[in-house]
Amino acid sequence: MKIKVLFLGTGTSSGIPAILCSCPVCRSENPKNKRLRSSILVTVGDKNILVDTATDLREQALRYDIRQIDAILFTHSHADHVHGIDEVRIYSFHSGEPISCYGNEETIETIHRQFPYIFVPEEERKSFIPRINTHIVNGAFELFGQEIIPIPIRHGSQTILGYRLGPFAYLSDCNGIPEESVKLLEGLDLLILDALRHRPHPTHFSLKQSIDTARRIDPNRTLFTHMAHQLEHEESNRNLPDNMALAFDGQVVEFHTAPSPDPSVR
Repeated sequence: MKIKVLFLGTGTSSGIPAILCSCPVCRSENPKNKRLRSSILVTVGDKNILVDTATDLREQALRYDIRQIDAILFTHSHADHVHGIDEVRIYSFHSGEPISCYGNEETIETIHRQFPYIFVPEEERKSFIPRINTHIVNGAFELFGQEIIPIPIRHGSQTILGYRLGPFAYLSDCNGIPEESVKLLEGLDLLILDALRHRPHPTHFSLKQSIDTARRIDPNRTLFTHMAHQLEHEESNRNLPDNMALAFDGQVVEFHTAPSPDPSVR
């Protein structure tokens, strides 16, 4: 089975360039320094799994010609990861089916509280709003024949979720990985990991911390994401180990894997 990962955005919550900023990275002409809010699209066979509904989802969908969204995995409920949720209405409208969305209990409860208009009873729906079904993640589950393993990680004082899909894992917004979660990351081909900037931050890994964490997990390859404007793409990559690099918007990584045993579509 073919799995394709498309980086829809690799930037932090402000995006790059940041509003009112005239630093060299924000003024850079290098397209790899222009970063929408962090999100990926995972294509499993002919199905698309979106990870987070980033603030820039409309621009991402138009830029990368996203024709369908079949499921959504939420890492957590911060604005830059959920506030594009209204954009999925076009996909549920065209498919005629609600989109299944997955996250931990805190994330799903927050989405229901912040966007109550989405969850009105079907007979009360009178306008163009998203149709989604939400599911609380309590352990591994399957989507479209692919096992999805939630990875509990620390984001400041919160426990949020990363996700492992076969040979790769996506850990955005992270400043700590419990030992139990490290065990779930053994044998990775690709680790996608938060790396905000050079200086320490209370809720994100610095680049050095991310490098140390990647060495601890020991994947074949690491790509860093959720980056602020303190990290210039080419300069940062020149100083990274050979199997590590900053990801960039529009980057594509592909894998070929065996399907999960006894697959089911949820």
